[in-house]
Parts: sequence; structure tokens; C-alpha cells
Amino acid sequence: MEILRSVVVYLHIIGFAVLFGAWLVEASARRVRVTRLMSLGMTIAALTGLALAAPWGISYEPNYLKIGVKLVVLLVIGALLGIGSSRQRKTGTLSPVIFWGIGILTLLNAGIAVIWR
Repeated sequence: MEILRSVVVYLHIIGFAVLFGAWLVEASARRVRVTRLMSLGMTIAALTGLALAAPWGISYEPNYLKIGVKLVVLLVIGALLGIGSSRQRKTGTLSPVIFWGIGILTLLNAGIAVIWR
């Protein structure tokens, strides 16, 4: 069971890396836009995060407050991605606030995962 949980953690990290990596590529190229790869990374991170929130394969009580905070941040990231892609499709541009919000909240979510015990 521990190996399966470790594989899910590994996939969760890959989801974060895809989301943040795609965002970083766009930021470093000074393109303010949302890509499908960002949405894919968020989806992978969300699905594996929900699987990790279930208390299976651990010998301690999960920190439900931390899980709840991370879920709220993930929902905001998802909303920003959805709003951003919709506006991008309609107008051809994206607000820098939405773009930078995605990157900052992605880093915040990773920080919460690592720092909050």
C-alpha cells in the first residue's frame, strides 16, 4: 500500500511540475496566456491530490485543515484557468492579474504542502 501511495505522490508532483513548468515557460517568454498544458497539469494535480486526501496507507490522522486550504487554493487556480482561457478565446488577450495569479497560487499551494505539517 505504501508503494501505491508513493506512486500517487509522484504523479501529484508531476502534475504540479507540468502546471508550474508550463506557466514558467509562458512567463519567461513574456507571453501572458493560458495553455492547455497548464489545465492538464492542474487536472493531474487535482485528481491525485484528491486520492491522497483519502486516509489510506498512512498510520497517522490526516490534517484536514491543510487539505481544505489546499483544495480551496486549487479551486481558485482552476477558476482562474477557466476564466483566463475563456477570455483568451473571446478577446485574444489575457489579464496579467489572472496570469500572475495562477503562478503565485501554484507556488503557494506547493509551499503549503511542503511547509505546513
